[in-house]
Amino acid sequence: MIRVNLLKPEKKELKKEAPPSPTPEFKPKKRPAIANLVILLLIAVTVALFFTQRKGITRERSSLKSAQEEKGKLQDVLSKLEQVQQQRAILEKKIGLINQLKSQQETAVKIMDELSKNLPDWVWLTDASYDSQKIQIKGKALSNNLIADYIFNLENSPLLENVNLIASTQRRAGPDQFLEFSLNARYVLTLEAKMSEEASKIKKEKK
Repeated sequence: MIRVNLLKPEKKELKKEAPPSPTPEFKPKKRPAIANLVILLLIAVTVALFFTQRKGITRERSSLKSAQEEKGKLQDVLSKLEQVQQQRAILEKKIGLINQLKSQQETAVKIMDELSKNLPDWVWLTDASYDSQKIQIKGKALSNNLIADYIFNLENSPLLENVNLIASTQRRAGPDQFLEFSLNARYVLTLEAKMSEEASKIKKEKK
């Protein structure tokens, strides 16, 4: 006997194969973030140092320029100060000379008065100089006797001493004859003049 199965045939459930498990992938290790921070920090520090040094160099150059300008100004001031000191020294020297001339002016007037009032007739002076109490006299006379009289008059003056004849030479001017003579003498300082001279010496020694 033949049996026919009219029922739907049962499908055999196919066993689904499970998908293969994924194999682990190898991932490269990333550089730690701290290393990047360190590098960035080093770069930042380097840049900061660069600008700081640049700023410092600029400041130093500015200071150097200011110092050079100040030195130039000081040099000008020192130069002017030196000129002022030189001018002051010249003025002080002139003032000293003027004071010395003033102090000697009275003495010179006395000497000239003494030399003039003791001149005999037919005797005249051509030159007279005074330095440190020493008097140099030059003149003309008609004879040696007149020269001798003049020397005698000067020796009797209370302001003169050590009157000496240096030379006496005969000259001729046309038909006229005369004698050229030169004398020296020493001026006798009064008490006031001595004090003035001592003061002048002390001033010179201090300088």
